[in-house]
Amino acid sequence: MRERLRYWFDGTMDRGTPALIGWLGLASVGLITLAATLVVLLTDEDTEAHGGWPGVAWMSLLRTLDPGTMGGDTGRPVFLGLMLCVTLGGIFIVSALIGVLTTGLNRRIEQLRKGRSRLIEHGHTIVLGWSEQVFTVVEELVEANQSERRSCVVVLADHDKVDMEDQIRARVPDTGRTRVICRSGNPLHRADLELVSPGTSKSIMVLPPPGPDADTMVIKTLLVLDNRPWHGDRPHVVAAVQDSDNLAAARLAAGDYGLVIDADDIAVRLIVQSHRQAGLSTVCNELLSFYGNELYIRHEPALVGLTYGEILNRYELGVPAGLHTADGRVLVNPPMDTEIGADDDVIVLAEDDLLIKLARTAPAVHGAALAALPGNPRTADRTLLIGWNSRVTRIIELLDSFAEPGSVLDLACARRPDDVLGADRAHLVVGHKHCEPTSRRSLEALDPGAYQHILVLSDETTDPEQADNRTLVTLLHLRDIEEKLGDPYSIVTEMNDDSNREVAQVTKADDFIVSSKLISLMLTQLTENRHLHDVMLDLFDPAGSEIYLKPAARYVMPGAEADFATVVEAARRRGETAIGYRLGRDRDTPPSYGVRLNPPRTEPLRLGGEDHVVVLAEQE
Repeated sequence: MRERLRYWFDGTMDRGTPALIGWLGLASVGLITLAATLVVLLTDEDTEAHGGWPGVAWMSLLRTLDPGTMGGDTGRPVFLGLMLCVTLGGIFIVSALIGVLTTGLNRRIEQLRKGRSRLIEHGHTIVLGWSEQVFTVVEELVEANQSERRSCVVVLADHDKVDMEDQIRARVPDTGRTRVICRSGNPLHRADLELVSPGTSKSIMVLPPPGPDADTMVIKTLLVLDNRPWHGDRPHVVAAVQDSDNLAAARLAAGDYGLVIDADDIAVRLIVQSHRQAGLSTVCNELLSFYGNELYIRHEPALVGLTYGEILNRYELGVPAGLHTADGRVLVNPPMDTEIGADDDVIVLAEDDLLIKLARTAPAVHGAALAALPGNPRTADRTLLIGWNSRVTRIIELLDSFAEPGSVLDLACARRPDDVLGADRAHLVVGHKHCEPTSRRSLEALDPGAYQHILVLSDETTDPEQADNRTLVTLLHLRDIEEKLGDPYSIVTEMNDDSNREVAQVTKADDFIVSSKLISLMLTQLTENRHLHDVMLDLFDPAGSEIYLKPAARYVMPGAEADFATVVEAARRRGETAIGYRLGRDRDTPPSYGVRLNPPRTEPLRLGGEDHVVVLAEQE
């Protein structure tokens, strides 16, 4: 029986702080009851003087809580001795109670610091995973929710909660009206996932973690989300995979409510398109970012019955970019004679959906400024690709589909890629030259002046920061060689960290491709509006209309007085949609690098020989 009682007592003690407080309370009651009873039994006069058993019990309670109360006691030695015993017992019990309360409070604070408390929110955005991309995502979500009275972004990752909050606070100091909450847990565990209340969220983003198994973790997270029992409206899920081979599996795991983008494929397309379109990444950054201009899908009943070409200059604020038809098709820069149906929507580029405004009348066009020059025919060119990573094979394949017959691509890297060199291609002749990218002598031996375009790829075999440092050294060498040759060539480089882009501006490279940031921006856009998925795929699809930066002389006479409405009309006559321009004199000036999208229609504008017009077109 003794062992059973002890086992029962140990079990109650294991229940934590409430059980300990309960036992101390019982001990206090027992001590007070015993002392009051002994006083009543042993000291009749003192008992009567202090109001009987209830009065003595009250006195004992006060001495238990405050030992100093005994200083004013008077009575017989037996009474004083019992009160002394009560006081001493109270000291031990109260001291133990204070220790228990302090320990329990510290334990509770520690649990809160671990981020294990359940979230009670509604309409919040959940970010699963932790990487460098999370700072871009949080910053963009804060900007997107500026007009909201109350918004919440929740980050769930297998990291320390306090450390995550400190890093976010350091990188995104001003969150405005948006509350950023972190929870520590593994998104692959159902119990941890429930901490962030996914059932009441409006959208969920799955970030690829760093490391070789990033896609595996993303796919498993998508499976956990898809197999979770959902009640009511189900939030949409967006994610990205790094390897194109895993795209089909990821989309299957995501189910009908998930959107998965191919980060590797988008990076390859940006690199290939940018090598002939300097400034393309800046345009894409603004299109995908919540800073500046964004894409919106709007229904405009006043435009029903007009053709797409007719509505291009029917907006006072905003620039049309395409149509979203009633049957769900997305048409970026459709044929100019496409008629707008009653249930069709217009894809508009604007600073905010509240700033989209139709014009009462179409603005006048400066007919004398319109250029009559046809587009320059494409010719074979020479491209030098410096460096090597896993995307080279796909870059070559895409370049071959774009290039004119007889074009040359030379691979400048340390190892000879025989598997790539031996393949037959329709338009591209691929060669190899040995090169150490950070060696000035090795770069000079390549004769870079013999090429029109140079691509510098990031090294995947080293730390991303170290790879960017090596890229910076390579760019400095190439730019110095170009200045001494006096024969300019375009330089497009791939970087890992967008913060290094500002440092690298001293090299005056024509464009920087930071694919990780662009993927983060795209995921954030899809988190806020999943209907833009098809629009973005069409923009980056070589089979349809894409973003081009074409010489301004093709549209307006160099130096002639014009405005953007005239540029839009000139592009319309060529079957293209003009959405902005780039000033050559500001090409090295951050943050826009000379790019201006959705400019005022009637503001005076003079474009010169170094300027370009940003258009949506099917071919260069």
